[in-house]
Amino acid sequence: MDYSAFFNSALDSLRLEGRYRIFAEIERIAGSFPKARYHHGGRVRDVIVWCSNDYLGMGQNDKVRAAMHRSIDLSGAGAGGTRNIAGTNHSHVLLERELADLHGKQAALLFGSGYVSNWAALSTLAAKLPDCVVFSDAGNHASMIEGIRHSRAEYKIFRHNNPNDLERCLSEIEPDRAKLVAFESVYSMDGDIAPIAELCDVAERHGALTYLDEVHAVGLYGRRGAGIAERDGVMDRLTIIQGTLGKAFGVVGGYIASSTPVVDFVRSFASGFIFTTALPPMLAAGALASVRHLKESQWERKAQQDRVRLLRDRLDDRGIPHKSNPSHIVPVMVGDPTLCRTVSNRLLDDYDIYIQPINYPTVPRGTERLRITPSPLHSRADVEILVEALDEVWDQTSLPRTRTIRLTKPQRVAAHALLAKEPAICRGCRTILQMVGGAIGGDQSSNVAPGLV
Repeated sequence: MDYSAFFNSALDSLRLEGRYRIFAEIERIAGSFPKARYHHGGRVRDVIVWCSNDYLGMGQNDKVRAAMHRSIDLSGAGAGGTRNIAGTNHSHVLLERELADLHGKQAALLFGSGYVSNWAALSTLAAKLPDCVVFSDAGNHASMIEGIRHSRAEYKIFRHNNPNDLERCLSEIEPDRAKLVAFESVYSMDGDIAPIAELCDVAERHGALTYLDEVHAVGLYGRRGAGIAERDGVMDRLTIIQGTLGKAFGVVGGYIASSTPVVDFVRSFASGFIFTTALPPMLAAGALASVRHLKESQWERKAQQDRVRLLRDRLDDRGIPHKSNPSHIVPVMVGDPTLCRTVSNRLLDDYDIYIQPINYPTVPRGTERLRITPSPLHSRADVEILVEALDEVWDQTSLPRTRTIRLTKPQRVAAHALLAKEPAICRGCRTILQMVGGAIGGDQSSNVAPGLV
């Protein structure tokens, strides 16, 4: 076999489809977020980053940096091994206690990343629970999907954010079987939010465990930053809450929080925990400082929400299409992989604005987008500069504009209900209804391309 020809052919196919991924070489500057240095072609210049998952800029926070400096001076660089052999550090124990308290649970367990915590916890629970069936939201992250698949347990996929379809799926399973319902709170690409209470209602009626991924919500929502479940007052109804330390908390790592028996079970049986080196103590110390800070401080959350509202209003003013949703994620819709890359390149090359294009398989074909994540450290002037640049690039690329439709809440609820009832609806109609129905609970405007309504 000509292995090189195989690899090159596969890569050429990605290039032809406009899906070949090019990494921008970005150098973060401590204390200057969202500014960064962009290295390209032997030159270095300053850019503004608009697509970071360091949602609150905590990766640059003085308290976090100081805690990491103290830890590295005290404990050195690495953990020294797996948690079982030599790697359990005092910082790990303190952080796990803090995370358990954050989510109102008895215990928590750290992992090397959010991906690993999902993969390890879900694969272990589904594999070990006798005759288990997993019910997975159709929009779940790849880490959850891979964990479920790896378990080799039976699984069923219910329609995205649809309690009625979950009810249907659960009703088809024998009542005495072990059941686990897995879903997210904030979905990272569309920015929509799960109806957690309604999903818990269904799971409880059928005696199912619940597993909630709060990766894109921890630090950002709730009085102490515990996520959407805290904001909605339903943390106690979730069996397991999973989160990350690598997004709003600004460091790296993942975790689960649950009852002591559940956490101890995963700790004792999950190969993804047992056989991997522990987080370096300095990272645990930094995350601990970040969690403690965001439990008390409201400034970051309020300022971020202000920037999100401002950006959405300005995009509406210019007719730049974006998906309405009640979260902090602003997906600016392009709908073509090559054009999406072109828009991203022009923003970077001509305006010193960095927003990475999002293409298939991260999002479905035809929904390619720029995923914008305003932070509290973006100034209002930064927002105006971004929108002006997008406006000019939209003209340069002849992309369609939108018109803003103001809907009453009953109209938005009706659109959302129609999506849930009609799974076979055509793609174009579904896109419109998602834009309209996605505004439930948040902004009352939706952007729809001219001529489509």
